[in-house]
Amino acid sequence: MINFRYHVVSLTAVFLALAIGLVVGTAALNGPVVDTLKDRVDALSKDNSNYRDQANQYREELNRTQDFATEVSPALLNGKLTGRKIVVVVLPSGQDYAEGVTAMLKVAGATITGTVTVQDKFFEPANAFELLDLADKASQPTVPADGLPLNSDGVETSSALLAVALLQKAQPVTAGDLTAVLAAYTEPGYLNVSDEIVPGAEATVVVSGLPPVDRDAAKKNQNAVTLTTQFAKDRPVVVGGQGIGDGNLVAEIRADPTLVKNISTVDNVSTEQGQLATALTVVERVVAGKVGQYGLSAGATSQVPEAAG
Repeated sequence: MINFRYHVVSLTAVFLALAIGLVVGTAALNGPVVDTLKDRVDALSKDNSNYRDQANQYREELNRTQDFATEVSPALLNGKLTGRKIVVVVLPSGQDYAEGVTAMLKVAGATITGTVTVQDKFFEPANAFELLDLADKASQPTVPADGLPLNSDGVETSSALLAVALLQKAQPVTAGDLTAVLAAYTEPGYLNVSDEIVPGAEATVVVSGLPPVDRDAAKKNQNAVTLTTQFAKDRPVVVGGQGIGDGNLVAEIRADPTLVKNISTVDNVSTEQGQLATALTVVERVVAGKVGQYGLSAGATSQVPEAAG
C-alpha cells in the first residue's frame, strides 16, 4: 500500500528533475539566445539612430525651406503694394503669425495703417449686448451709427462700426474720431491696437490660427466669420489662417458659396511660405481684383496665386 512518505519522495524527485532540466536547458541555450537578443538590440539601436538622423535632416530641410521663402520674398514682392494702405486685423489665435505677415506686406511696399488685435472677449456670446451698447456709444461724427446692422448681434454691429472707422470711405474718418472709437473698445478689453494707427485702409488682412475648442467654440467661430464679413462688405479682404481644426475661419469661408467668391484665403499662415503666400494673395486681390483660395488644405486651388510665377 502506497503511504504518505512515498508521495513525498515522488514529488521531490519530480521537482528535482524539473530543476535540473531548467539548469541544463538554460546552460545549453544561454549562448545562442543571448547572442540573438543582443543582435536584435543592436539592430534596433541602429534603426533608431538612422530614424533620428533622418528626422533631423527633415527638420533641417524644413528650416531651409522656410529660409528660402524669406530670401525670395523681395524678388516676388518687390514694390507690388507700394502706396497701398492695409490694415491688419489679428484674431486671438493669430497673434503668433501677425508679425510675419506684416513683415511680408512691408517687403511688398505696403503702408500698414495699423494693427488691431481682437481679444477672445469680443467673440464671447455673453458679451453681445455690451457690444451693442458700445457700438452706440462709440459712434462719432465721421463714424456714425447710422447704417449699422439693426439687430441684436453685438459682434456684427461692432464689427461694422470698426470697419467704417478703419477703412476708406467717401467721407474720410478723422484721426480723432478713429481714436475715440478704438478707445471705447480697448478700455474694456475687447481690442488692442498698435501705437500708430490711422484711418483710410483700402484693404484688410485678417490673421487667424487654430479655432477655439471651449464650449462656446461654435458661436465664437461664427462670430469670427461675422467680423470678417463686415470688413469685406466694401473693401477687399484676405484671410491668412490655418486650415485645420473644426470650424476654422478659412474652412468656414471656403464652405460658404457667397463668401468664397469675395474673400481670398491662405490656409498655412503659420509658415514663412504661408506668410509669403498671404502677401502675394493681397497683391492679387488688391491690384488685380481677383479672389483666390491658396495653401494645402481642402478648397485650395494652388499654393500661391498664378501671378507669383
